[in-house]
Amino acid sequence: MEVIQFLDRAQLLLGEDAMKRVAQQRVIVFGCGGVGSWCIEALVRSGVRHLTLVDFDRVNASNINRQLMATQQTIGEVKVEAMRRHLLTISPEADITVRNEAYNQDSAASFPLEEYDYIVDAIDSLPDKQLLISRATRTQGAVFFSSMGAALKLDPTHVQVAEFWKVKGCPLARALRQRFKKQGERPGRKFQCVFSDEQPPRQGGRRDGVNGSLVHITAIFGFTLAGLVLSDIQQKTLQEHNNKV
Repeated sequence: MEVIQFLDRAQLLLGEDAMKRVAQQRVIVFGCGGVGSWCIEALVRSGVRHLTLVDFDRVNASNINRQLMATQQTIGEVKVEAMRRHLLTISPEADITVRNEAYNQDSAASFPLEEYDYIVDAIDSLPDKQLLISRATRTQGAVFFSSMGAALKLDPTHVQVAEFWKVKGCPLARALRQRFKKQGERPGRKFQCVFSDEQPPRQGGRRDGVNGSLVHITAIFGFTLAGLVLSDIQQKTLQEHNNKV
């Protein structure tokens, strides 16, 4: 494969075989906000060429402090469209599909999750997140990664990765597990989550039900999700190579 010039440094690290695999993978990211937008950015800058972006919202001024596509110029635009336009300035030949809608009980059946190699969850809504976890972890052939709560966090050294049932100190993960237990359900298989065990402030941090958040935390969550995808691709490439030797 002829390396696109901007991917030269990536190939130096990952190798040609892994870069070929990166370019072939089909990835869908649910949520293009403070976490999802940075995950998507990292994937495209690392050579992922087949991406589907899912988000129902439009850019507003309050997004500018933490969401990649949010600027004074994009206020009012559909998030996935603004994101797609930005990504094509990085990788003009990328295959970027956008769906300007929410993932929920009404729309879930219209998403062919089995067509993807990787499914990334950066959804905020608790019931919709639970639904995606349930369906994605029962989709054969797709690797699933999920973001837990990135709001009300300040210290980047607390960001880490763990299997869903082993996530500690995250109110969102705890709430999700409680919903699963109450409904007598479990995810279809184990999956890795990005989370922070930093405790939220005792006072402040939220207003009118909206939680405060900062870009250095949400971006680390997003970059870590992208890192999980890329690491998994590289690991599979190495395993395939070892099997041939």
